[in-house]
Amino acid sequence: MLKYPFSKRLLVSITGRTSSDWKNKLLEIEKFKIKRVALFLEFYAEKEKKKIYEALLSSNIKKIPLVHIRNDMKKSELEFLEKNFKTKCFTIHENSFKYLNKWKGFHKKLFLELDYNNHVPQMIHIEKIGGFCIDLSHFKASKERFTNEFLYTMKKRKINKYFKCNHLNGYSPARKKDLHTIRTLKNFNYLKTLPKFVFGKYIALEMFNSIKDQLKYKKYLINIIKNL
Repeated sequence: MLKYPFSKRLLVSITGRTSSDWKNKLLEIEKFKIKRVALFLEFYAEKEKKKIYEALLSSNIKKIPLVHIRNDMKKSELEFLEKNFKTKCFTIHENSFKYLNKWKGFHKKLFLELDYNNHVPQMIHIEKIGGFCIDLSHFKASKERFTNEFLYTMKKRKINKYFKCNHLNGYSPARKKDLHTIRTLKNFNYLKTLPKFVFGKYIALEMFNSIKDQLKYKKYLINIIKNL
């Protein structure tokens, strides 16, 4: 894990809530000639996802190692992403365990993003899937609030294979919560307090900021994580 170049471990991401959000990021990706990105589909329904897929096929993007999926996604969509963009990690939420049956064949490529509301549903069995997608700000919030999610994660900390990927965004110490629009580099200072085991091979920048901003932050973040 640690031998994998930090420049490749950190991925800028296509994120957003509206059509213009993903379209603008894709234009920037083309402008900067970026070929490896992460993709967050959480806020895009089927009609919009089809447009995204078509645009991706017409883009210069070659690999999308990490995709954050929705519960309404079909197995064929995961197959499409794996075939065309060599996706390694499909990240899911806690309630996604209700839908595991329709994603048969992909279970070990699914990675769980935990919340920090002090509740780990009984249906969650990390052994059934690939492991955790540690959302780094969620982990920090869980640690500071000392939630059940933090305790659940810590019990598994010695099983290296469970810690393959991450979402990386900002954190507010005052509110003990995650930030998805970064205003200052100080929003990343919390990373210096995290244990080494939580950092995986694929680290996706989960923020609404432009690709230009993400590239700037990526340089800063490489230095932080490298020093851990």
